[in-house]
Amino acid sequence: MKFFSYESPFSQTLLKLAYSCYLNLLWFVCCVPVFTVGASTTALYSVTLKIVQERENSLTRQFFKAFRENFRQATALWLILLGAGLFLAGDAYILYHLFRASQGAAAVFWTLVSALVIAASIAYAVVLLYVFPLTASVVNTNWAMLKNSFFIGTHYLFCTILTAAIHFAMFYVAVALFTPVLIFGEGLCALLSSYLLAGVIRACSFDPSAGQDDESDGDGQGMESDGETS
Repeated sequence: MKFFSYESPFSQTLLKLAYSCYLNLLWFVCCVPVFTVGASTTALYSVTLKIVQERENSLTRQFFKAFRENFRQATALWLILLGAGLFLAGDAYILYHLFRASQGAAAVFWTLVSALVIAASIAYAVVLLYVFPLTASVVNTNWAMLKNSFFIGTHYLFCTILTAAIHFAMFYVAVALFTPVLIFGEGLCALLSSYLLAGVIRACSFDPSAGQDDESDGDGQGMESDGETS
């Protein structure tokens, strides 16, 4: 029956769900030391972006190859973001208690400071959504990765909102509705997000001066180390 053939949409959907489940397991195991979360997430997106482009081969080999190749940069970026996240969380905790204990002009002041922290947290979330897919796709310095992640995320705002919604929906379903969905977890989130991010990354990493040779490589390396997104 064509419905159950390998090339049918139904079979391909089941196959990609199986991929996401397996990749989620690899991602989780490689995240266990905590400081490897960045390298593991970069490796995950490296594979899911290839799946979207129909260039997947051996998932395990591709995952660990990307893990090794991007380990140093992805770990450095993750530690920077982890420190920034802890700093923002600490600020939010302190401001919450200061706001509750203050009145009048002091309350207004702490409200304004809280607004700045909220704005910084949103910018942080935007960078967090894009930095590891970018690290998996292009070559750049750490600072440029962080900067480009913010600029791309704010420029392609609709894509950013949908990507954030995918992760929030997974979190909500797992916590409030059906915990076993965690078997798909970040693997499914990354795969669905890759359908949104693949075109964005390709557009931002395109280098018209690179010629057709770079285009045939298909590795998305057009964004140079000192490059910036528009």
